[in-house]
Amino acid sequence: MIVAGEASGDLHGGNLVRAMLEIDPDLSFYGVGGKKMQTAGVELLADAADMAVVGLTEVVLKLGMILRVMRRLKSSLAKTPPDLVILIDYPDFNLPLARAARRRGIKVLYYISPQVWAWRKDRIDIIRNAVDRMAVILPFEEEFYRKAGVDVAFVGHPLLDEVRRKYPRIAALKRFGLRDEAITVAILPGSRRSEVERLLPEMLRACRILTEKISPLQFVLPLAGTLAPDFVRDILRQFPIRVNVIPDEIYDVIAVSDAAIVASGTATLETALLETPMVVVYKVSGVSYAVGRRFIRVDHISLVNLIAGRPVVPELIQDDANPERIAAEVRELIARRGKAREMKLALAEIRGKLGTPGASRRTAQIACDMLNN
Repeated sequence: MIVAGEASGDLHGGNLVRAMLEIDPDLSFYGVGGKKMQTAGVELLADAADMAVVGLTEVVLKLGMILRVMRRLKSSLAKTPPDLVILIDYPDFNLPLARAARRRGIKVLYYISPQVWAWRKDRIDIIRNAVDRMAVILPFEEEFYRKAGVDVAFVGHPLLDEVRRKYPRIAALKRFGLRDEAITVAILPGSRRSEVERLLPEMLRACRILTEKISPLQFVLPLAGTLAPDFVRDILRQFPIRVNVIPDEIYDVIAVSDAAIVASGTATLETALLETPMVVVYKVSGVSYAVGRRFIRVDHISLVNLIAGRPVVPELIQDDANPERIAAEVRELIARRGKAREMKLALAEIRGKLGTPGASRRTAQIACDMLNN
């Protein structure tokens, strides 16, 4: 069984399944994921796109469906127990599933750690008692888990194998219908409907402000695989801004952009690895934010700043994630070339902190060793 509840988990899960099948072609997989895991050979019992949520209020709206999927997975643990359960991030769903597997004596591998080092550290006790092995992807996580008595291995970050451009700059611009002489701003509003509904309008209002200050200017939006094109276009139609929507080519879109407006999450790290200057935005419901402020114990919300250990990219959180502030920060990156160059140099250092390529292969070997021992 393999379970991933979000777009980034689907990507890494798909790569992990392929790597495991290279080691042992006779393996079979079922669980929760998206198109990438399905293409890799996973029989899906539920689609990750339907389960992705941000914040407490979003969880409430999808709770019935999430509980139905949980019951189905737990039932499969009892009726046809798998030899191994692989869980990818998505902790509020996956940790209870880990406990259910442990009660039935089924081995559990957790790939891509919940951010227990940032908030709700009490979850470390659940992990220690319910997870057989952790495969972590951030360098500081290995020591954190080892001190807590968890069997852990740092496997490097899987994005090191993924994030690369396919086309030279001029070819990519032509492919995306963009002009070389114009300044290009990428819009990355997230991969979940709820966060796109909340963030994309604010980003588009910021773009409207930028068009009044800077010319020539063009906007491009790489469409996440978890989002329906019509859903995004319905939002875009409400604003008098021309935005090129490009499906399935996120890395080349980011690479040709002079600056990016990015929803906090995995996309900030992808943008960093392509060394594109960015502004990070984060906004959830008022209830979710109020609760989160009481428990979060880190100085930064973006993975880029967390890994760097210092402020490298601006973070606009909640009320600060408004059109005026977003536009002002992007304008700084465009108008002040020295600031953009300084950020690009800092982003280049991120890669060296993430280990070496081959995370999927190393994790696959751990999983296969668990199956064979």
